[in-house]
Amino acid sequence: MKKTVLLIDHPVSQRDDRASVRLAEMGYAVEWCCPGKGEPLPAPTGDHVAAVVYGGAESVNDGATHPHITAELKWVEGWLETGKPYLGFCLGAQLLARTLGARVAPHPEGLHEIGYVPVQPTPAADGLAAGLSHVYHWHKEGFDVPQGAELLFAGPVFPNQAFRYGRNTYGLQFHPEVTVAGMSRWMRDAAHMLEEPNAHPSDRQLADAAKYDAPLSDWLNRFLDRWIKDAG
Repeated sequence: MKKTVLLIDHPVSQRDDRASVRLAEMGYAVEWCCPGKGEPLPAPTGDHVAAVVYGGAESVNDGATHPHITAELKWVEGWLETGKPYLGFCLGAQLLARTLGARVAPHPEGLHEIGYVPVQPTPAADGLAAGLSHVYHWHKEGFDVPQGAELLFAGPVFPNQAFRYGRNTYGLQFHPEVTVAGMSRWMRDAAHMLEEPNAHPSDRQLADAAKYDAPLSDWLNRFLDRWIKDAG
């Protein structure tokens, strides 16, 4: 029987990302769950060997108006107690940071990160930076690094780009899982966001994708291999 990875997404997501594809290629079964659509979160102590939590339009600060965010924060707390691998993209990373007691807030100057931006590894990255120069973003809030976590990548707009907590718990502010098709869909469906401060226009994003998408995809494949190697 295949080991199963739990994938938690949010209502705006479309399930065509490259992380789920890669996990299936690696021989894992994947099970999707969308709490924002009323789907119940599985017990953290169940049979899932790892969890990936995706981005979304919600904020971790929206618990009063989006009850599923409060439920997800509680679920992340329970998941961390199991010691099983956790990987958060964007909102998934912010949920992790908040669960670990860190602040999640907008940029102090109101800037957004939408498009490809450069990142720099810290000494704690420990080989994770190979082949990674620019990453894809679509967000307006960022996280502080939780106490006890290690900052892995830094950036010029939101300084905290990725952190590791313990051995196999990661929060990535960026979106290595998003394909060019997915990026193009976001630019179409949320075109108003491209008017926000520091958002890159669509022509720049597509030109940057021609340079940076393939290396970012290759990096994600290597990262997933490393992240999940001791799952189950």
